[in-house]
Order: sequence, then structure tokens, then C-alpha cells
Amino acid sequence: MTCIIPDRSLVVSCQALEDEPLHGSDTMVKMAFAAMQGGAAGIRANGIEDIKAISKAVDLPVIGLLKKDYPGNDIYITPTLEDALLVSQAGADIVALDATDRVRPDGRSLSETIGILKSKGILVMADISTFEEGIKAASFGVDFVSTTLSGYTPYSKALDGPDLDLVTKLANVLDVPLVAEGRISTPDEAVSALNAGAYFVVVGGAITRPQQITKKFTEKIQERQAKIL
Repeated sequence: MTCIIPDRSLVVSCQALEDEPLHGSDTMVKMAFAAMQGGAAGIRANGIEDIKAISKAVDLPVIGLLKKDYPGNDIYITPTLEDALLVSQAGADIVALDATDRVRPDGRSLSETIGILKSKGILVMADISTFEEGIKAASFGVDFVSTTLSGYTPYSKALDGPDLDLVTKLANVLDVPLVAEGRISTPDEAVSALNAGAYFVVVGGAITRPQQITKKFTEKIQERQAKIL
């Protein structure tokens, strides 16, 4: 497969939920433009309207997803086949979906969901949380495996930074590109993920969520003041 996102590159996740100050497609398009000017090789975007707007306005591949709550179900990233098809129809070049072992809200198996998407010529990124899930998703025919959900399922290891061990283990055995995503906060961490074998890295909050960036500064300043007092 010829990858539409260059090897050893950066994808920037431009997302803002409804309760966040930057929520809105106009703002996310501007954020995507800023990421492109900074050298990003792709954009990861959430929501049908944001995907439509960014894919039309920015000349970069778009990894699309749909964050959606289904009562009584823990899967949040493109939970159903219908959601995945909507993401593709909105203009996403790659559809990202939860590829964990949890039960999907539409009752379809992960393999069935991936099989239908692939039969329609849709590129699929599997967001996984463990080594075993990564191996299984690859066996189902996905085009990319991403460590997005490591630490975000009850049974995966929670870390302060990126799960470089998981990146290394999967990169060494997978025949499809392994993507590093999740808690990458600095350029050095991004490089470490690439050194561990990631095909490309996805960085979100450290670049595109100013409230999170500001909080890191204020917390450090508060720590300083506490030590002085």
C-alpha cells in the first residue's frame, strides 16, 4: 500500500468538543491551516461538519472520526458502521474507529465492520489500547494501527506520557503502518515515538488545545509559589 501520509511525519489532531472555547468548524479550519503552515503532513478531525470543512479547505489528508456517546456503551470513537460511513462520506481520507475488544453498540463485530468498510474501498485506522488488539485489528485488514487508546481502557496501562513500549512491540511485528498517538506532549516525545518504530505520530492537545497548554504553565507557577510559601 502506498501511504497517503509520509513516513516519519507529524499529523496534528484539530479537535474541540462542544464545551471547549475553540469549538466550531471555522476555528478548526484555521487551526488546520496553522498546522499545515507549521509542516504537518495530515490532520485528524472529529465530527461531520469539521471533517467536511477541513477536507475542503486544507490540502492535506484528513483522518476522520466521530465521537459519539451511546447509552450503556463505552465505545466513543466512531462506534458503529453507520458512523464510519458518515465519516467517509464527509470527506475523510482515512476513517479512524475504536478497535478495542469492547462490544460495539450496533452489535456488529469489529471484523465485520472493518470488512464492510474495506469492501467499499475505505482506508481504516484502528485505534487500539493493547498489543493483542493491535495484532487482531491488523489481521482484520486495517490500513493503520494506532496506539490512540492505550491507557484509556480499563484494562490498558495508564501512563503519564506516550506508550513507547507498545509502539516498539507493535512496530516490530505489524505489516501495516503503526501510528503513535496519545499523550505526546513534546517534540522530543514525538521523535522518541518515531525512533521506537512509529510510521508517523499524531499530536493533539499539546498543539491545539490552548486551555491545556495554559494549565501546564499555571500549574508549574503554582508549584513554585507553594514552595516559596
